Amino acid sequence: MAVSANRLELLQIADAVAREKVIDRQIVLAAMEDAIQKAARSRYGQETEVRAEINPKTGEIRLSRLLQVVDQIENDAVQILLEDARRKNPAAQIDDWIAETLPPFDFGRIAAQSAKQVIVQKVREAERDRQFDEFKDRVGTVVNGLVKRVEYGNVVVDLGRGEAVVRRDELLPREVFRPGDRIRAYLFDVRREQRGPQVFLSRTHPHFMSKLFEQEVPEIYDGVIEVKAVARDPGSRAKIAVISRDSSIDPVGACVGMRGSRVQAVVGELQGEKIDIIPWSPDVATFIVNALQPAEVSKVVLDEDSEKIEVVVPEAQLSLAIGRRGQNVRLASQLTGWDIDILTEAEESERRQKEFVQRTQTFMTALNVDEVVGQLLASEGFRTVEEVAYVDPSDVSSIEGFDEETAGEIQTRARDYLTAVEEEFDAKRKALGVEDELKTVEGISTAMMVALGENDVKSVEDLAGCATDDLVGWTERKDGETTKHAGYLDGFELSRDEAEAIIMAARVKAGWVEAPAQVEEETAEEEAADEEASTLSEHGA
Repeated sequence: MAVSANRLELLQIADAVAREKVIDRQIVLAAMEDAIQKAARSRYGQETEVRAEINPKTGEIRLSRLLQVVDQIENDAVQILLEDARRKNPAAQIDDWIAETLPPFDFGRIAAQSAKQVIVQKVREAERDRQFDEFKDRVGTVVNGLVKRVEYGNVVVDLGRGEAVVRRDELLPREVFRPGDRIRAYLFDVRREQRGPQVFLSRTHPHFMSKLFEQEVPEIYDGVIEVKAVARDPGSRAKIAVISRDSSIDPVGACVGMRGSRVQAVVGELQGEKIDIIPWSPDVATFIVNALQPAEVSKVVLDEDSEKIEVVVPEAQLSLAIGRRGQNVRLASQLTGWDIDILTEAEESERRQKEFVQRTQTFMTALNVDEVVGQLLASEGFRTVEEVAYVDPSDVSSIEGFDEETAGEIQTRARDYLTAVEEEFDAKRKALGVEDELKTVEGISTAMMVALGENDVKSVEDLAGCATDDLVGWTERKDGETTKHAGYLDGFELSRDEAEAIIMAARVKAGWVEAPAQVEEETAEEEAADEEASTLSEHGA
């Protein structure tokens, strides 16, 4: 079959557009079909269901009109009677569609212009989809490009098949780029927007450094060495924690390279940013000691509930551990995910002595004993009157200079003191108007009821409406400074998990939520056990 010149030209245009925009040829042909359909509707009527097909091999255009088979016509532009349809197709049924061939026609100037707009729009959408899909798959990688222009401090980068932007706050301090400069950055986000996909790059992102090390250190690329954590003060200093899966390979040495060649390549790309490479450890205390390098650490005290850690260093190492403007300890905290307090040996000794004196004074006042007995109890590790009251009597009588009679007397005094304190708190909470039912919530003590009442939490419903932060407080980090906001139950050494459990128990008691299945099962088991014990008791009787 001979192919006319204009048909060949149609296919050539489709091929050229597909190559130029790097999109599928079939998408261009589909856009052309949509354009022809729009032009045909302007000729045959907008209500007409027109379909256009372009043969991808010959370029031949076929136009057809679709008609729905009905038993009664309401719109003859889109409907056909069953008997008329069966003349064209004997197998036609109601609600089927019949295709009726339309004759070819010449495009007018307006129709051609309209068709061109449709093609341009469809091709632009296909190009945007292609760009989004391409860059979406490259999120989390380092890309190279040319600086196209700089707008208000933001750098627009040409990546070859699209543009990206490095916002001013994602550039290193004092870093200047000019049009035509080569730039390397981390692709961290791609968003669909009205004007096309927006690609965002960063040179300050922590993962940018880890990806640069991956490019410079073959062992990281091969997976033998793993980058576990990165903390950066962009343009100034950074810490990176690494671990080796092969005991014969030193992870720090591999990242440093021969005469520092590997780490220097990364430092050069980051405009001289100083990098501490430290070995990662699953033991939190060891990891934090490593993270505080180059400072030497004497002792570490861990508080796992509040995720805080106290680090004791020699006096001479204090400024090194903290770093200029707190930089070293701040980066170590970011790297490990723990809040770090740094004390000198003298400060730690003074604080411990102060705590010892406070505990001694507490025992002297509560138990009505002399200073020697108070010091003996404090030195044996007792921290509160509750511990003294409810430990095994042998733990008290085993203290040097104590006998069973003395231990019994001390424990009796401790229990009497706690009873008196409980009565005092109970009177306070009644005066505050705190309801009795609040005490039935698991985990709530009378002292807690007083603290809650002082913060206007006086019923089970009030407690149920609280958030965890309301009870235990929260920490806010802003501009490198950490601010601690107090909660209603500060001073009760309540963990976040325990606070959540108390609030959930209040919500169950208030009828806001159903009891968790596990609790219901345990309750059912306890009831069954009680019933069985009762039955055995009756039989025994």
